[in-house]
Amino acid sequence: MKIKTLLLSALMVLTLPSLSHADEGMWLLSLIGKNYADMQKAGFKLTAEDIYSINQNCIKDAIVGLGNEGSPFWHFCTGEIISNQGLMSTNHHCGYGKLQEHSTVEHDYLRDGFWAYSKKDELPNPGLTASILVRMEDVTDEVKAALSDDMSESERARAIQEVCSRIEKKAVDGTIYNAQVKSMFNGNQFFLFVHIIYKDVRLVGAPPSSMGKFGGDTDNWSWPRHTCDFSMFRIYTAPDGTPAEYSDANIPLVPKHYLPVSNRELKDGDFAMVMGFPGTTNHFLTSYGLEETMNITNKLRYEIRTVKINVLREEMAASQETKIKYASKYASCSNYWKYSNEQNKALKNLNTMALKKDIERTYSIWAKDKDPKYAAALSQIAEGYAARAPYQEALMYYSEGLLQGPELLLQSVRVYSTLQSMNDPRYAEMKDGMIEAIYADAEEFYKDYDMNTEKKLMAEMMKYVYKHLEMKYMPDFLVNADKKFKGDFSKYVEDMFSKTVFASKESFMKFMQKPELKKLEKDPLTKAANETYQKYVEIRRMIPKESSDNLQRGIRNFTDGILQINKNTKLMSPDANSTIRLTYGNVKAYDPKDAVSYSYYTTLKGVMEKEDPTSSEFMVPKHLKDLYEARDFGPYANSKGELVTCFVTNNDITGGNSGSPVLDAEGNLIGLAFDGNSEAMSGDIDFEENLQRCICLDSRYMLFVIDKYANAQNLIQEMDIVR
Repeated sequence: MKIKTLLLSALMVLTLPSLSHADEGMWLLSLIGKNYADMQKAGFKLTAEDIYSINQNCIKDAIVGLGNEGSPFWHFCTGEIISNQGLMSTNHHCGYGKLQEHSTVEHDYLRDGFWAYSKKDELPNPGLTASILVRMEDVTDEVKAALSDDMSESERARAIQEVCSRIEKKAVDGTIYNAQVKSMFNGNQFFLFVHIIYKDVRLVGAPPSSMGKFGGDTDNWSWPRHTCDFSMFRIYTAPDGTPAEYSDANIPLVPKHYLPVSNRELKDGDFAMVMGFPGTTNHFLTSYGLEETMNITNKLRYEIRTVKINVLREEMAASQETKIKYASKYASCSNYWKYSNEQNKALKNLNTMALKKDIERTYSIWAKDKDPKYAAALSQIAEGYAARAPYQEALMYYSEGLLQGPELLLQSVRVYSTLQSMNDPRYAEMKDGMIEAIYADAEEFYKDYDMNTEKKLMAEMMKYVYKHLEMKYMPDFLVNADKKFKGDFSKYVEDMFSKTVFASKESFMKFMQKPELKKLEKDPLTKAANETYQKYVEIRRMIPKESSDNLQRGIRNFTDGILQINKNTKLMSPDANSTIRLTYGNVKAYDPKDAVSYSYYTTLKGVMEKEDPTSSEFMVPKHLKDLYEARDFGPYANSKGELVTCFVTNNDITGGNSGSPVLDAEGNLIGLAFDGNSEAMSGDIDFEENLQRCICLDSRYMLFVIDKYANAQNLIQEMDIVR
């Protein structure tokens, strides 16, 4: 009987539904040598040290993580240095927020585009940071030496924090660098990342949104694509080359490495490598976690954001000023609004739930003869998700519907919390700084605020939450508003706005002339905001701590078990967590469904075919049409005389990879990654090797737009273009 069990276990391990395919994997750069033979088979022509080295300049020195000053290690996008003067390219949608900040009705850079024809015309962006990896190191043994299985999850977290802080401090003492230790494989490994972080990043250029966002929500997450999704920035340093805040005395960065830009023709099957800072994947997610993702997170995010999207569309269509103010907010909201819906479709179509359950059955057989912690993992995970399900659903209504739906509730919470701190004797010396922070935050907030839009958002979101949230989790102010105004939340909001100091910039600044906490406590909007936030915290605390701890422990041990199962059969990469990664594969066409075949590239002809002057998503600038009709493509056309716009590869990518360089076998820039395809939107949870595609802007289209459309010869001349 024992022999039969062992044979069955071995067979199941060999046939384990794959957590790693030939093209899957977001690989850590310092370990890329383990993949080197596979990369060569795919067509790679450089060495592993050409990618990552601490002894010589290499490609990683040209890869930039874009972040914000408050959280520089969380990279919202990726960029790449493409000249010896610190010129950097990234996606248009990555630079969109900065274009919006610089735009006015008189100078609408979102509508018209922006180009700096000399360095003095480049625009500063306070708060935007650019991180470049200096080195990384596996510190798992050092961290785990401070841990034991007897620890509670909170004790474990404290121990990890303490040892990681020591490691980080030691790594950067006496240097200009920044360091962070990041967990991998759900707490089973730990790596130190040392970065140099630049703080003066200036806007250089971008095409108009009619090109940079061509296709809008309709084409988002889909192929074929024709979006000219790029923008350009430049990194500046102090005169001695060190990071510095913005100053007229700063000079362009002299990088250790920059990427040559390719003007060569691509063929189906060509090697393609993506390097960037992918945000989050969850390839080790169990069937229990998948159920929560599909039926709570994705479902409710899509449904609740649909209400917000509809309000914003209506308001933005009615006013150019409102359109500018809310452009970046709308883009941020709509991106994962559609993603959530498309991911659920892909997960159902690809039957990912069945695959996850197959993995769990195999794991259970393996775990029987192992340490009891492995056998307990799946039941801990199942119980943990079940225990928190009703609370997670309620929290989605609070976060998506109230705290991130309208804007004033969260803004009020921030102001109230700061004024509370000012009244605390412990922070007496910081009072002046807190007042300055409130003023600065208010200037930023009200710059992109429209009262009528906020009123409609607040009324519609409150009405939706009141209709769908279970009454036992309902905040009292919504119950009272329903009674007093007979279900008319528009009247409730009008009444609130007639009394709150937050209704306009003028009323808020008047309040700040004599900011009294007691007055704010009586403010109707602040009352609603504080109750919303307090109720949100209260619901989070309702989740049983024991089940939460067991869920964490179960996930960690399950992941450890999967690593052990695959130890001698395949390489496995950790989930994305905004640290720099490499993925490799090939330019590749695909067949998404029966009787449908997609080419691996699109052309400018497709832009003209999609043109619809009645739709803001498919407008084509006259100058671009003129260039197309004259076939004035310069040296950027392919051998057929076509101007290629975009192409697809089978690289494994996710959010945060936006703007990542797509490199050929020799390390030349052939494109910018900007999207994934809806047929494989399940890829963040399970990579589908036949369907998964990375949608990329072709570097030739970027060069064409800079050269022929914008006539920005200054930028063309400083790039090293490989012809």
